[in-house]
Amino acid sequence: MNTCVFYTLIFLYLGFAPASSAQELEGVFNRFEQLYQTQLGSTQGCQAPSLAEFSVCSAALRNDGNAPYILHHNKVTEKVIVLFHGLSDSPFFLRSIAESFHAQGYNVVVGLLPGHGLKSADADMEDPQLADRWRELVATVVDLASDLGQSEFIGGFSTGGALATEYVLQHPNKLQGLMLFSGALRLQSKAEMLANVWGMRWIAKQLDGDYVTEGRNPNKYPSVATYAAFQLVDVIMSTRELMENNNELNLPIFVAHSQADATTLIQGVKDLMAYNQGENQFFEIPQSENVCHADLVISAEQLIAMKYDMRGIEETDSCSIPKANPSHAQMLQAAISYLREH
Repeated sequence: MNTCVFYTLIFLYLGFAPASSAQELEGVFNRFEQLYQTQLGSTQGCQAPSLAEFSVCSAALRNDGNAPYILHHNKVTEKVIVLFHGLSDSPFFLRSIAESFHAQGYNVVVGLLPGHGLKSADADMEDPQLADRWRELVATVVDLASDLGQSEFIGGFSTGGALATEYVLQHPNKLQGLMLFSGALRLQSKAEMLANVWGMRWIAKQLDGDYVTEGRNPNKYPSVATYAAFQLVDVIMSTRELMENNNELNLPIFVAHSQADATTLIQGVKDLMAYNQGENQFFEIPQSENVCHADLVISAEQLIAMKYDMRGIEETDSCSIPKANPSHAQMLQAAISYLREH
């Protein structure tokens, strides 16, 4: 039986939604599944399905934790929030944020970017069209999600935040808000410079070699592909060009960023907020809390669910081993307040 039909029958049988609402949901679920059938080649049932969640699992993925998902209320809600993950990771990293928004009564869609969550990702991480494939996926998911909420917000973590920012700059007045978590709008100057050096992208492919996807973290690749990072730089440069060309940006924006983030520099989101004509809400984590880039979105419960393999750890870099954000609960409360106000 088709997964979407199964969900519809369950909704009707248990009385969770009238037929019309169930049919609307089925249409969205079908499109979401078809999108990822195209991207992943095939889909399959998930190991632990939930009535409040529609996930698209696949044998091509490392595990179900890497799957894209929709957290829903069996009906169109006041707001729908669309989120995208970061470079080399997966929708798992947005789980605590998505569940928090869902608990407030909103539908939440968390997309899987091309090249991510896969057992084999070497070809994707060397694809010169990868950034354009990310953009196409973002646009498709945003359009799909519009049927789930009366107003629509977009956001993301790291690279997902950069793609969300580029999207709102390219589509003024289409969405009602932007939410950034460690938004990748500025990298170290050396990284940005190298991306534009002639021949460097060919060298990046050689350095990446046969890209390895299996590592200590079942929901994240063990390293960032240099070539894919250069694709991210293209997105970042695009957002700057859009701002330099005075593309309209008049939205309520929520930003959460750590001063200690050495991967995506905080100045990038500050520049965006200075450019924005709408209201900015900034949850800035002080340097003293030493919250690393990837840790901003991790709660204590999520850290346990991550099942990071700690055996034989010898890394000395303080950011190499995942840790929970000590300000995670306060960050979520600030984000919820933002959504309530807008």
